[in-house]
Amino acid sequence: MGTTEPGAGGLADDRALLGRTSTAERVADILRTRIAEGYFPPGERLSEDSIGKALGVSRNTLREAFRLLTHERLLVHELNRGVFVRMLAVQDVEDIYRTRQLVECAVVQGLGEPPYDLAALDAAVTGGERCARERDWKGVSTANIHFHRELVALAGSARTDELMRSVLAELRLAFHVVDDPRGLHQPYLVRNREILEALRAGERTRAERLLADYLDDSRTRLVETYAGLVVGSERA
Repeated sequence: MGTTEPGAGGLADDRALLGRTSTAERVADILRTRIAEGYFPPGERLSEDSIGKALGVSRNTLREAFRLLTHERLLVHELNRGVFVRMLAVQDVEDIYRTRQLVECAVVQGLGEPPYDLAALDAAVTGGERCARERDWKGVSTANIHFHRELVALAGSARTDELMRSVLAELRLAFHVVDDPRGLHQPYLVRNREILEALRAGERTRAERLLADYLDDSRTRLVETYAGLVVGSERA
């Protein structure tokens, strides 16, 4: 058996995803997913040597991927120290929710006449409920992210999908600091189901109202919890 490079987050397993046309964008996709899944938590320094060896890519390619993710606000470069997974400020979390409110509610408001293609949204809701029954709270968190991603996908816009992917990846940086997926996400399983059923019934206006209330409550809960943790860590 081979040894795992320290600080590489098991990335050697992802080398096959690069194929023969390895690019900085593909490397960035892999790292974005790993950051979103918590393999690289906020505040962790990313090792060029370890990650480059694990993925089998050049230093220049890796640095370009880092640059792309820095532009997405997932990473931060500190002079003479290296590249780190970004630690969000409370104001970042509030701004993320403002963006979500604008995008997600606009998508629901802009849906045409029913019926809507809800298969992927249904799968996300059902997956979250299954994970909750199995007490897989990280799975609940992931399913909830999928729910909102699939909700935005109803707009059929590649640009909106790309924006939401970046926003949700950034949001998960806050989730990893809180590290309480059950407390954060379990209360919203029922509300995901309510939004789904409203859309299934063709009640677009009701679905938008449910979503707006959902995002307001989620923002309040997360900001309060996150602010307490950030202030506590600064005092420590």
